[in-house]
Amino acid sequence: MDRRRFLRHTLTTAGALLALPPGAWARRRSTYGAEPPRVLKGTFEPGYLKLERTGKLARIERALWRLYDACRCCPRRCKKKRTMGQVGDCNCTSKLKVSSAGPHMGEERPLVGTHGSGTIFFSHCNLLCVFCQNWEIAHRGDGSFIEHTDLADMMLSLQRAGCHNINLVTPTHVVPGIVRALRIAIRKGLRLPLVYNTGGYDSLEVIKLLDEVVDIYMPDFKFQDGALAARYARRCKDYPRVAAAVIKEMHRQVGTLAVDRSGVALRGLIVRHLVMPHNIAGTDRFVRWVARELSPDTFVNLMDQYRPAHLARSRPRRYPKIARRITSAEWLQAVEWAQKAGLKHWRG
Repeated sequence: MDRRRFLRHTLTTAGALLALPPGAWARRRSTYGAEPPRVLKGTFEPGYLKLERTGKLARIERALWRLYDACRCCPRRCKKKRTMGQVGDCNCTSKLKVSSAGPHMGEERPLVGTHGSGTIFFSHCNLLCVFCQNWEIAHRGDGSFIEHTDLADMMLSLQRAGCHNINLVTPTHVVPGIVRALRIAIRKGLRLPLVYNTGGYDSLEVIKLLDEVVDIYMPDFKFQDGALAARYARRCKDYPRVAAAVIKEMHRQVGTLAVDRSGVALRGLIVRHLVMPHNIAGTDRFVRWVARELSPDTFVNLMDQYRPAHLARSRPRRYPKIARRITSAEWLQAVEWAQKAGLKHWRG
């Protein structure tokens, strides 16, 4: 699909998806917890608007672009000159590439509301899990190259469609371009909360720069064991340490999840965790870490939808422990761990 057709398709997706009957959406799962998330009172304004008014967002953008000179945009620190056209470990130059954009009703309930989360899926990834369920986008890089003005128009189209937020999916490796597009969209009237939807393998330097730029952080915390992380993602033995540090910084910036009076998220942290066969993901340690290092009030999405995909499916002999779905017993064990850890807000 050429760039013009791609943009026409993505910018009209919002209206087409909203016309679908309710039964066409993915089912919403149960939410467990003693209390609802805190309600944010008063008039909400995305943090990036104040940053733009004061000129700070322009300075943040310049700082982010400097990371591309010898790329340290993620913990891999590949040092590639991406603005000069060199390809980083994420298989990208500095050019933006997007797979799709549109309202998404299958995200976490506080993001979905009544009109969906305005998702923009970026092509490629810096983590590259062998079991990736979106491997066509993350590994193969399906999508189309776009300009910053095009990305800004996508954000505004999702806002016009009634989406409750702009949900940036896999943004880690293209943050400078996203902030440039954000500034263009602000001048054209963007006012929605910004969601940073990441695999958790992010640069602490970048996350600190994004303070007040991002309203809602939604990282994965995939692994608790470095050796397993290195085996099932591309050579990222430091993943548990990196993810723990950046998620704590995210929590410091935005706190626990806050919603409006209708239950739609405005600000805060949502942590995702995929339960895997043989407890590869270390779910027992994960839930204890959240309760101890963040807060029992943290909104956690425990996910049971693991299935063998990509190399876990095509090379089961190489990855035998993740070559099947999780069992009911494994899921019930994960639920018990979450309850024993004292987590108040978690989905299953």
